[in-house]
Amino acid sequence: MRTSHFACIALLGVLCSPLSAQGQGAVCQFRGTADALRERPSPLDSVVVDLGGESAKLCYGRPSAEGRVMVGGEHPFGTPWEMGANEPTTLHLPFPARVGSVDLGPGSYSLYAIPGAGEWTIVVNGNPARWGVPLSADVRAADLGSFSVAPRQSRERVETLTFSFQPGEQGAGTLVYEWEGVRLSIPVERR
Repeated sequence: MRTSHFACIALLGVLCSPLSAQGQGAVCQFRGTADALRERPSPLDSVVVDLGGESAKLCYGRPSAEGRVMVGGEHPFGTPWEMGANEPTTLHLPFPARVGSVDLGPGSYSLYAIPGAGEWTIVVNGNPARWGVPLSADVRAADLGSFSVAPRQSRERVETLTFSFQPGEQGAGTLVYEWEGVRLSIPVERR
């Protein structure tokens, strides 16, 4: 199983191309050499977000809980959390979009959360190059907006953090976050 993660990491570097003015795709900007990336305990992944005939991309690291309580445990409720591992969870948009209630132009943005027992705040940040947590005042100064989502119980425990995309109607859809016993639905729509 570990070999398939290494192959996925190598392919991510090959398959992702830089976000360009023409919107030809997004780069998953993971720091380090291919060998160093293969050694990380949290595999790297990305999700294609198809909205209205064009694609955006979400890039993230996939930590594993390994039976531990991470969010609400090792990552206490009420404190910012990067929604992934290592580099920030980053959304690359080649078109204007709304994420939750935050309107964004074409560009790259990082996402982080402030989890709570009954509600999570999702924050969109204008600095896609920052690194993990803690989130300093300088990083927080680049916050562009936030919105709340209600956590739902997952059908089963998800050991390794996973994002997926569920398409909706007319250029809209939902980014789905699942980890441990939590499922979050983050609305995304093309503007």
